[in-house]
Amino acid sequence: MKSPESTEQNAYFSMNCRGKLIDLTFPKIMGILNLTPDSFSDGGKFNDEKTALFQAEKMLKDGAEIIDIGPQSTRPNAEFLSADEEISRIGNMMSVIKKEFPEALISLDTFYAETVKFGFNEGVDIINDISGGMFDNKMFETVAKTGLPYILMHVNPTYESMHEKKIEDDIILTINKYFSEKILELKRFGVKDIILDPGFGFGKSVEQQHQMIDELEHISFGKYPVLVGISRKSFIYKPLGKKPLDINEETQKLHLKMLARGAKILRVHDVAEAKKTVDEFLNFN
Repeated sequence: MKSPESTEQNAYFSMNCRGKLIDLTFPKIMGILNLTPDSFSDGGKFNDEKTALFQAEKMLKDGAEIIDIGPQSTRPNAEFLSADEEISRIGNMMSVIKKEFPEALISLDTFYAETVKFGFNEGVDIINDISGGMFDNKMFETVAKTGLPYILMHVNPTYESMHEKKIEDDIILTINKYFSEKILELKRFGVKDIILDPGFGFGKSVEQQHQMIDELEHISFGKYPVLVGISRKSFIYKPLGKKPLDINEETQKLHLKMLARGAKILRVHDVAEAKKTVDEFLNFN
């Protein structure tokens, strides 16, 4: 039985991670592993090897297939790190996780080309760039040389402006125009596998973000797989007068709605709860 809201969830998508073809026909869960002292909800919890490995293992057991390693917080007013500082903070974490959990896919959350080069040598499988290549003009050509899948996020054009709410046109039209231009640029460099992230929490109003959820199937019109990252985001908890850790029920309802509208990757902190949601969706469909 199909959900009446289902749209493109059964479209065939895949990505080539170092020669391993990953089928995205059915949704994947990406677990967030912040190696930062200042992330908004879990800063400092996993920034040493022992705790990071423990958290990676827990997320994989709970149902994550991708671990997204982030050396730098991108919340408002976060500490700004250079590429060298990111690399120092990562250390050998990626290679250690790869050694312990060889089947896990590792995603690297960075907007620096130099960090991408380092991550590639450490065995990373996917590049997750919040900047759309706009914070480092070497990013697209560097990703192309690695041959890794690239997560392209919609965001304002500079680090300083990424959280400014200044979009006046229809948000879906704005996002699609941005994606079409960036995809052409990525293809010119030779990037083959592109995943789209509409950029929840970055420079959009609460109303715009709910429109993005309601009209998710219109982002790229089903031509590319879409990743969504709404976990512990303020557009959910602030209007409810709650805290980031207290909105799991509301978050899973929104996840379910987006899965029905074609989302292929959920980027989350709470993997076990997201797994229940994905299972519920798949059982219904």
